Amino acid sequence: MKQCIFIVWLLILFSGCQSQRMVVSDAEKAAFETTNGDPVTIENEELEYEITIIDPGFYSWLYSIAHPRGYYSQSFLENRNRIMVMEWNQRVTQPQFYDSNLYEMQINYEQGVDYGYEVNYQLYNYLIYFQRKYNQRLGPWLPRI
Repeated sequence: MKQCIFIVWLLILFSGCQSQRMVVSDAEKAAFETTNGDPVTIENEELEYEITIIDPGFYSWLYSIAHPRGYYSQSFLENRNRIMVMEWNQRVTQPQFYDSNLYEMQINYEQGVDYGYEVNYQLYNYLIYFQRKYNQRLGPWLPRI
């Protein structure tokens, strides 16, 4: 009887541990494959803060796939950005484990600094785009749109 319960418990445990997979639509794949487009600059001039994204597919993805501005609150974006940037920065410092072509430079994102909605919105969406395009995971949740 104990053996039967143990086997049932193991089956439940393993069935709950199945990895989730991202489902990427054809439209999203097309945005990823975009090869033309100018770099996207994320900035807050008052704070002298700027990020330049040179991935040509991001601009197309941002305006065709991502949720529109106002969909998320600034506090939601700040919380998610803080977690994802922390993981990103750890990966930059560990090129022996993570592809240094993906994680080239650290992102200076400080908790408590108000970067404004636009910076947080674009940074969040770039991090979601990056995870979905390169099949990465920068947080405990599946990057969804």
